[in-house]
Amino acid sequence: MTMISKFTGVMTPVQALPQTYIPSLQVSLVDAPLGQTVKALLSQGRRRVAFMNAHCFNVMAQDRDYAAAIHSADVLLPDGSGVAIASKMVGKKLAANLNGTDLVPALMSEAAKRGKSVFLLGGTPGTAAAAALALTIQNPGLRVVGTLDGYEQARNEELVIADINASRADIVLVAMGVPMQDLWLQRNAHHLHADLTMGVGAAFDFLAGNVSRAPKALRKMGGEWMWRLGLEPRRMAKRYLIGNFTFLARAARLAAGQLTTASVLRRVLDVAVAGTAAVLLSPLFAATAIAIKLDSRGSVFFRQMRVGKDGTEFGMLKFRSMSQDAEARRASLLKTSDREGICFKSKSDPRITRVGRFIRRFSIDELPQIINVLRGEMSIVGPRPALPSEVAAYPPRAYGRLAVKPGITGVWQVSGRAEIGFEKMVDMDLAYAASRTILLDLILIAMTFRAVLSGRGAH
Repeated sequence: MTMISKFTGVMTPVQALPQTYIPSLQVSLVDAPLGQTVKALLSQGRRRVAFMNAHCFNVMAQDRDYAAAIHSADVLLPDGSGVAIASKMVGKKLAANLNGTDLVPALMSEAAKRGKSVFLLGGTPGTAAAAALALTIQNPGLRVVGTLDGYEQARNEELVIADINASRADIVLVAMGVPMQDLWLQRNAHHLHADLTMGVGAAFDFLAGNVSRAPKALRKMGGEWMWRLGLEPRRMAKRYLIGNFTFLARAARLAAGQLTTASVLRRVLDVAVAGTAAVLLSPLFAATAIAIKLDSRGSVFFRQMRVGKDGTEFGMLKFRSMSQDAEARRASLLKTSDREGICFKSKSDPRITRVGRFIRRFSIDELPQIINVLRGEMSIVGPRPALPSEVAAYPPRAYGRLAVKPGITGVWQVSGRAEIGFEKMVDMDLAYAASRTILLDLILIAMTFRAVLSGRGAH
């Protein structure tokens, strides 16, 4: 679903998940909610999975073999608040924290429903067996077909591989810690018959009850590392205090190195224009909200997932201009589109309310996107933000639209909007992405006022 993916070969649901590429960290991480990721991991195909937290990145910076193992993995999952913070430094907001302690139980629950079998390898003697017992109690019907500890029982890799293959396991979870588990999988995963192999860190310890989890409220705040630090201060102090600081400092330094004068000026322009508009247009915001409430049932605002820069999804805000069931009715109306190509537009769309037609005519419905600009998800000027379903149907050349942040206004928006076909819109956006300047952005902002007053293509 995104132009940026480290995966190759036959298209599978995992490859269709959004990816967030973090240049300063030099990896492409799956950027999707937990449930969506679990189902994709269990879809058809073979894949090796690794989790990436701040400690993993620190080890990767020092250990070339581990770095090679990570870059050769099929799927990388973001783990921990440190990675989330580093992502924000480069303008990315991750959809979820996909740590192994949360993902493994969810994965096993779905595996049980699908009749999948699992083999547990790693941990101190007895830990894998205790984790297996906990998983079978939590998930009746789950088939745990074997366990081995990560010490004496794991010494002979050929025998371990033979045992796992003899068990006919569909999933192999390896808990040997970083970097050992990912190096083990790099050496051996291609010898295993299992479709899914995954390094899961301390997940067995949590499942077996060797280590207690932080209270849910603290986990939601991204503070589980503080709980672990409190439980094991000697072992975790270097990782969480020195390690996290080192990781974030390196991420900040690399992110700062990517900044250009133009990107800084563009962000200043975005914040200045969006902030000023939010203040000056607040009476219009209030009047529009009241009108929408009086005209039809439902929320004042409409939040819809769109695809932003580098394929990262975000929730775009608009004033609601359609009936509450608009999304459910969309598929039945696609044939009535007035526009050629992928993007749907219909002048006679029956879902649009009375107030909706007015606020669309003068582009008032777009104003809440000021909030998206202030969040850094959009820019004042840029390509129209596309729906995930539209991006999934893109021809290869159209992915170039995702090289820059989407905008409230842009070349397409001031040139006729719905009157312009998809191919022509792509041409405009590619030309803008290749030659954009601050002066061009200022010109397009000025032209926007004329486009709004004329209402050309607005429906």
